[in-house]
Amino acid sequence: MKHLPLTKQQLVVAMISLSLGSVAQAALTINGSTDSGSSARVSWGGADSLSEARNIMYKSTGSTIKQVDSGYGTTSITNTNSFGSSNNSYNSSNRYNTTYRGAFGSSDMIPISTDSRSVAVIDAETGESIYEKDADIARPMASISKLMTAMVVLDAGLDMREEITLDPEDFVGPKRASSRLKAGDRLNRAEMLLMALMKSENPAAKSLARNYPGGYSAFIRAMNRKAQDLGMTTAFFGDPTGLDKRNVASSNDLVKMVRAAGNYDVIRRFSTTKSYDFFVSNYSSGNRTYKANNTSSLVRAGDYPIGISKTGFINEAGRCVVMETRVNNRPAIIVILGANSSATRWGDAKNILNSLATRRTV
Repeated sequence: MKHLPLTKQQLVVAMISLSLGSVAQAALTINGSTDSGSSARVSWGGADSLSEARNIMYKSTGSTIKQVDSGYGTTSITNTNSFGSSNNSYNSSNRYNTTYRGAFGSSDMIPISTDSRSVAVIDAETGESIYEKDADIARPMASISKLMTAMVVLDAGLDMREEITLDPEDFVGPKRASSRLKAGDRLNRAEMLLMALMKSENPAAKSLARNYPGGYSAFIRAMNRKAQDLGMTTAFFGDPTGLDKRNVASSNDLVKMVRAAGNYDVIRRFSTTKSYDFFVSNYSSGNRTYKANNTSSLVRAGDYPIGISKTGFINEAGRCVVMETRVNNRPAIIVILGANSSATRWGDAKNILNSLATRRTV
C-alpha cells in the first residue's frame, strides 16, 4: 500500500499525540507505586493538558499561553504582545530556598558522591535543596540553553503552523557542529521546536531565533530579559543553541529555568518525546524522512519518570543534563553540569534518581 505524506497540520497533531506516549510514563514513580491524583497535578499527560498544548499550537495569538498547576502552585505564562517582553510573575516567593535540607524526610542531603563539576537537586514541591555541589558557580550550559529558546518562542504567541526554511546562516555559529539538516529544509515552527528540544538540532534553534519578531538580536535580548525575570542572576545567553561558550548559569539558576519550563506543556511533551520521523521538504535536494531520537538515554530507555529533559555538550561545558522527575510521588529537579564523559553524566543522574527512590517521604 502506498502511504501519502502527511500534511503539516496532521504532523502537528501527530507530534502532540506521539509525545503523549513518552510523557504518560512520567506519572509513574521509581519505586513502582502510582498516585493518579498527584500525577495529574504535575500535568504529565491527560486530556486537559493535551487540549491546552493543541490550543498553543493552533493559535497564532492569545493572551494566555499556558497555565499549569504543577504541584506547587499555578503560574500564568502571559504574552503581552510586545514580542520579547516577559510578563511572568516570578518574585521572591517563587524562588528556591536552598538553605534548608531534608525535604524527602531526612535532616541531611542525600548521601551520595557525584563526579560532575556542578550539581543541584531540588525538591520541586518545597523548593528545598537536597544535594548541592558547587551549585552557585556560573558554568557554560551548552544546549541546556534550548529550554530558554523554547520558552521565548512560546511566549511570543507565534503561529506554530508557519513554515520556516533553513538558511545557510542557520548553520554558522561560534563552533562547528554536526547536523543532518540542510539549507533549504522546510518545517513548520512546531517541528523546528521539536527538533531543537528532542534532537538538539542547532540549525533548528537558530532558525527559530532568526524568525522571531524583531529578528535574531531581539530574540537574544528576550532570552536575557526572561532570565532576569526568573531571578537567574548568574545567567547570560549569547546565542539560542548553546554552542556559544558565553552561555552560562549556575546549577541553582538552571533549577529556576527548568521549573519555569515546566509550565509549558509543549516543552514537557517535546523534550521527553523518545523519537519522531520528520517529513522534511526541500525544493533543491528533494523531500526526505529524518528519523530522530531523543538525546537523553534515560528518556529513550523509559526506566525513570522524566517530565522535562535537556542534554548539552560543548568542550567548555562538558556533558550536561537537566531534568524534572517524580520520585515517591514528589517532584524533583536535577541539574548536572561539567561531567567529563557521558558515562559520568548518566552515572551521576542514575545515582541521584536511585537515591531519591530509597528515601522515605514525609
